[in-house]
Amino acid sequence: MRAYRVAYDGRPYNGFQRQPDVPTVEDALLDALERLGVRDRADGPPPGYAAAGRTDAGVSALAQTVAFEAPEWLSPSAFNGRLPDDVRVWASAAVGDDFHATHDAVERRYRYFLHAPDVDDRRARDTLAALCGEHDFHNLTPDGEGTVRVLDGSFTRDGPFLVVDLRAGGFPRQLVRRVVGLVAAVARGDAPPAKVDRVLGADEVDGPDGVAPAPAAPLVLTGVDYPGVTFDADPDAAADARAVFAALRAERRAAASVAGCVADRLP
Repeated sequence: MRAYRVAYDGRPYNGFQRQPDVPTVEDALLDALERLGVRDRADGPPPGYAAAGRTDAGVSALAQTVAFEAPEWLSPSAFNGRLPDDVRVWASAAVGDDFHATHDAVERRYRYFLHAPDVDDRRARDTLAALCGEHDFHNLTPDGEGTVRVLDGSFTRDGPFLVVDLRAGGFPRQLVRRVVGLVAAVARGDAPPAKVDRVLGADEVDGPDGVAPAPAAPLVLTGVDYPGVTFDADPDAAADARAVFAALRAERRAAASVAGCVADRLP
């Protein structure tokens, strides 16, 4: 068994997990393995295949992790030879035959870039602190089970952005984005601080009183930890990934400058 670290730009994809008739990151990975002769389409994924988690449509990743029975020659660079540019494998690790990329993860980390130039940072910090710890987050996810989690989080101010980092053993669907949505609502004054207690309470909070998820595109899966597993970066593959994402950064900065030019010059 071998585990691979995967970075990707989530914007062009309808999430990580395979779905019919829409592009997903998992489609790109499995299609590459088919072209490499590592799996046959009729047989499904390779033996032992699993991924660390399912990111939503538009969410990107630095350290998504997939594992399966891989041939010795399948280095990250070889894997990349059959992948689209916006999906890059950059490290790998030998793991035991019983390794499971989903179930063996002990911590997952996400980072959200919240554009919030005019919010009250103190209110944001107090709200995030109230959401951290062990809680039943049933009002912050559409999941009906597995909603009790121990959440840790912090944020830093980076110009107009609050960079929010969240950590937990696992995350129910949309939890990260709804936590960020609640922090933003309280920090902007759109919701009272008391809403946090209501959301964390036993009663259902939905409809107009619920918490909508923040947009997906500013979210990145930054880390997944496994006890006793050390990933070795492939120098060529990592350099290739850095070049791809540096080019994406330059492209989007230019697009932001164009939009800013129009916005600033409109009467």
